[in-house]
Amino acid sequence: MFRQSAIAVVVAAAIGVVAQAQTASQDIVDTAVAAGSFNTLAKALQAADLVGTLKGTGPFTVFAPTDEAFAKLPQAALDDLLKPENKAKLRRILTYHVVPGRVTAADLMKLKTTTAVSGDKG
Repeated sequence: MFRQSAIAVVVAAAIGVVAQAQTASQDIVDTAVAAGSFNTLAKALQAADLVGTLKGTGPFTVFAPTDEAFAKLPQAALDDLLKPENKAKLRRILTYHVVPGRVTAADLMKLKTTTAVSGDKG
């Protein structure tokens, strides 16, 4: 379930990635990579075969965990998620952080719930 306090932590990064992608005519993946603080996310997107999806027709809003956020996970857990045999689990986790459409910070504060690309409502 999305919680406003948890969302507030990632809003600036997520909304920043979307805004930069739209103003620079880059897709969200290229923008995240160029930002330099989403390297682990980029690696996870590749492992989950989601790069093509996020480079496709959007727009999407990604509540993008930074490298700093990923660093809070035990390294063994992250390594395990990136294994090919855990691709479905990784896809589910990553798509939970993506909502279809463009969601601004102002929009986000008005939302009571939203549906992630994973199908989860929060």
